[in-house]
Amino acid sequence: MTSRTNHKSYTRMNFNIQNESPETKGSKPTPEASSVFEVLILMIMHICKKILFFDTNLKIAIYLGALFLLSLMADSLTFPKSYFSRSDNMFNQYFVKIGWFWTLFLTVPYVLLTSHTTCCGKSRLIATGHLSRLAIATFFWYTWTMIFNVIETKYGRCNMKNIDNKVICLKNGGFWNGFDISGHCFILIYSSLIMIEEAKAINGWERIKDYIRDEKYTRSINDKSVSINPLRKITNEELNIVQKSYEKCTAYVRSFLIAITLLQILWDVMLVSTILYYHIMVEKFISGVIAILTWFVTYRIWYTIPNVLPNLPGDGSFKYNKEKVTSTPTFRKRSTTNGKHFMGMPITKLPDATDAPSDEKR
Repeated sequence: MTSRTNHKSYTRMNFNIQNESPETKGSKPTPEASSVFEVLILMIMHICKKILFFDTNLKIAIYLGALFLLSLMADSLTFPKSYFSRSDNMFNQYFVKIGWFWTLFLTVPYVLLTSHTTCCGKSRLIATGHLSRLAIATFFWYTWTMIFNVIETKYGRCNMKNIDNKVICLKNGGFWNGFDISGHCFILIYSSLIMIEEAKAINGWERIKDYIRDEKYTRSINDKSVSINPLRKITNEELNIVQKSYEKCTAYVRSFLIAITLLQILWDVMLVSTILYYHIMVEKFISGVIAILTWFVTYRIWYTIPNVLPNLPGDGSFKYNKEKVTSTPTFRKRSTTNGKHFMGMPITKLPDATDAPSDEKR
């Protein structure tokens, strides 16, 4: 009688009874609620990313177009004088003329902070894999500016007779007529491209916090299932270093990114000023092409070669900034229930209590 009653109650239910495992591993930790200040900072970071990570190829096309067309206009037309047309303006004196200093002043600590986290504090990997990029960029900046200076000095001439030295010519009130490849255009374009590339370490940075939390939980319950967490291959000691470094460095990383964005905007403004008021078109166009080619050979060819140092920004002991796939093909999964279930519940008619097998038949 009892068996028949139990069967009757089960057959009138519209879902399948599943046995629950008595072993539970606990609930997965959830992200902490963001404060108003945190949301505001993330909004500012989003704006900075939009400015810095504007399509690089399009930006280069704009640079080259401005160096050619706008320079031609500047050669043939007279633009109204402005504060930026004065060589002694504050931005030219204290920023552009020592532009490489400001570029390194912001990018070196930024690279140190981001790479210390992504490289789990490994000083050798930080130096050879990341800081070496800035050393290489400094080498090219110094080499090209020296070459520009040699070309102007060696192949120029003074408008005063019997003077063939640029320094003496200028001291005597003369004018040195040489092919002066624009060092300003070079440093403004090259610095902008370097800062844009180095800033890319911020892509995916906020996800590291989630990776740390999930990996800590997985290891605490000794979960051996397959994981796609990029931190799964590092040791417990390295995981602790990543956690401490991320917590300490994130505020500084964000601050430097904002400063890099502001400096990059200033460089673009000063580039327009240089195009309008200084040098001739050929001198500016050649310097821009050299800056772009130097950036392309290093960041788009050299640094992308596998197992060859230095690494690209963001590379380290784990990969956190993989670009998301914007569009993926979707395939309709064939139902394994043959249309007999809706949202996990059977939609076919269940047998009524009267249809239940009797005890005799069982």
